[in-house]
Amino acid sequence: MSELNEQTAQMEDQETSTGTGEDKAEPEKAEPEKAETNQAESSADKASEETGDDQDAPEEEKADGQPEGSEAPEEKADSVKTAEQQKKEDDEKYMRLMAEFQNYKKRVAKEKQDIQSFANEKIITELLEVLDNFERSLEHSSDADENYVKGMEMIFQQLKTAMEKAGLKEIQALGEDFDPAVHNAVMQEESDELESGKVSKVLQKGYKLNDKVIRAAMVAVAK
Repeated sequence: MSELNEQTAQMEDQETSTGTGEDKAEPEKAEPEKAETNQAESSADKASEETGDDQDAPEEEKADGQPEGSEAPEEKADSVKTAEQQKKEDDEKYMRLMAEFQNYKKRVAKEKQDIQSFANEKIITELLEVLDNFERSLEHSSDADENYVKGMEMIFQQLKTAMEKAGLKEIQALGEDFDPAVHNAVMQEESDELESGKVSKVLQKGYKLNDKVIRAAMVAVAK
């Protein structure tokens, strides 16, 4: 009797284990089917999105009223106006630069000419005292030997000619109207021959070098 009960219990255990194995196998079969379903749904969604994008593009073009990437007439007009304004500004800048360059060339040329004209100013100014001394000597040489006086006059004339070639010019003063730009009045005196304001006497000669006063004439003025 006990053996019969044991066999019955073993048979029940085998049936129970068999049922459990079948239950486990069914979920394993269900998982591949679920993966295939998800993949199909994903493909359908992707196709739907692409179709929706293609449909939206013509609507956007219709809404804008012009192809994508083209400029509106107002924008083109503004671009042309901006380009013309920029060209005008560039032309004005070029003209200003050209005018400045021409002024620079003139200024440099004048400075160069001034350097050449007045390069000898210092030495000419120093030689003026030599001319003064020559003239004083000749004025008081009446008692000297005639040949000696002639020799001194020749040397004086040669020196004066050389200085005149360098641009030296004597300022006219005697009998002229007093001009403070070229005359230096050191005294006034009565004069029956000259009107008031005229130069009545030259105490020291004045000179210009290339129209530049390097020494004003020292004079007396009639009153």
